[in-house]
Amino acid sequence: MTVPAVISLVTLGVRDVTAATRFYQALGFELSPGSVDGAVSFFRTSGARLGLFGQDDLAADAQAEARTSDGFRGVSVSINVESPSAVDAALSAAAAAGATIAKPAHTAEWGGYSGYFADPDGHLWEVAHNPFWPLGRDGLPQLP
Repeated sequence: MTVPAVISLVTLGVRDVTAATRFYQALGFELSPGSVDGAVSFFRTSGARLGLFGQDDLAADAQAEARTSDGFRGVSVSINVESPSAVDAALSAAAAAGATIAKPAHTAEWGGYSGYFADPDGHLWEVAHNPFWPLGRDGLPQLP
């Protein structure tokens, strides 16, 4: 057997599930009724589902050492959009919802246009327009 190449859920460890839930709702993410108020939140997206879980609880569940720093975690989550102006609009909306712009939108060396925001827990989100990866009807990039 091989591991299925399907990402079904990305769970972010957060300091305060309730506050993080409000942030993602302010971004416009749809909260699932399967969420448990203050304990775990799930959001529907066009791709994988997004989960929010207490960072200490997530570390315990994975039998991993809890994070001791707010530094870079070696991971970013990306949202691909249809145009450079959509990148600008998404970054503006994220900032209005309480995000910090980590890297302003710019023309990237690979030929696209992208920027990053950090959620209140420091999780990095890239918002990108890649002219070489058209978006499908599901809103996901069509890889070569």
